[in-house]
Formats: sequence, C-alpha cells, structure tokens
Amino acid sequence: MQTLCFQTPRAILIAAMLLCGQPATLTLAGQKPADKLKRIPKTIWNFDGGVFLETDGSLTDNTCFRLAGHLTDKVFFENLKRIDDNQGTRYLRGKEVVTEFPEYLKLLFVIHDQPCPSQVPDPKGRQYLTREMMSTLHLSLFWKRGVALRPAENFKLKFFSVELIPPYATELAKDLPKRFQWAYELEIPSAGIPLSDSLVLILRHDDGHIAARVAARL
Repeated sequence: MQTLCFQTPRAILIAAMLLCGQPATLTLAGQKPADKLKRIPKTIWNFDGGVFLETDGSLTDNTCFRLAGHLTDKVFFENLKRIDDNQGTRYLRGKEVVTEFPEYLKLLFVIHDQPCPSQVPDPKGRQYLTREMMSTLHLSLFWKRGVALRPAENFKLKFFSVELIPPYATELAKDLPKRFQWAYELEIPSAGIPLSDSLVLILRHDDGHIAARVAARL
C-alpha cells in the first residue's frame, strides 16, 4: 500500500507565521535534540576468582613457552563486577562502590614450553626449556596507568617449584627430552592502587630483550 505525504513549502509556512505575529520554531526532519545522548550498551564483567592472564613467549627461534596465571586474593575479587555504561566505568561489590585494590595481591603463574609457530607443522629443531635457559630470564612488574609504567616495588617470591612433566607415551619416556613446568607465587603490595590501573609482567633476556609481556587488567 502506498502512502502519500503532503508538505507545505517552508517559505509559505514561515510567511504565514510571520503575518500572524507568532514566533516560529522549526525542527528539521532527522535532527536530534542536542541533549539526547547516544545510548551505550551496558557491559558487565565478573571477576570472581581473580583476573586471569596468558601469553606466549620465546627464548630463541627454536624455544618457545606459554605463561598462564591469575591475580587473586582470598576475598577481594568475590562478587566484584565492572560495569561499563553511559555513566562510565565503575566497580561494584553488591551495592558497594570499590575504587582500590586491597593491601596485597597474589600473582600465581606457571611457565612451560610449547612449539613455536614455525614448529607446529614440523617440530624438527625444537629445543625444550631447561633450567639453564630459565635462569637467564629476569622478571619485572609494573603498574600501568594510561601509557605510563611505574615499577611495582617490594614484591616477594612466596613459592617456587620446578616439576617434571611426564610424557603421554610413558613407555618412551627414557628416549624423549625431559620437559618441565615452573610455578611461581608472588605477593605484591597494592594498597592505594586504583582498580583502573593494570599490572604488567615482563620477562627479559640477559641482553634486555623482552621474552614475554602480559597485563592483568580489570
């Protein structure tokens, strides 16, 4: 069904309103009121269990690894949510507004080797992580705000272990290279740090080149 719309030319309309002595106010079709803001969809992030992080790194072209872990606390992250909407970003625990991290946080992570991207189709030449290789890496932690990094100071190593990873083919264990997994637990002072800051973990070679970098952000 076709609908026809009849419009009065704007010039005639304005002239008629002026003759009548009435103030004229025109709203052009398609124009939005200035005070009507575009609605931002509401997004909710749940941080039960902490903030998880994961990245891949490399020591050489033939030795690569996976780093995975999480930033946690016994009670702080329980029922903690981040809400993004028209009001901006805010962090809530129930109805309580939360703005800063607790006095201390725990960072737990593990490192184990994995094939480099070029070795996925052909593992020839792959070299597995060794204790000697890992001893050449240096860990740094930073708090990041915007693009600025500042050192996370006075963190402590609370736990460390190196475990042998058993092969799937146990009957071939004696003929296969040994694989290990390194586990770490760090205690990080975080009093007064706003939740909008992120924690950046960097592993560097002896020569200063970055082997891996990852951030835990809320």
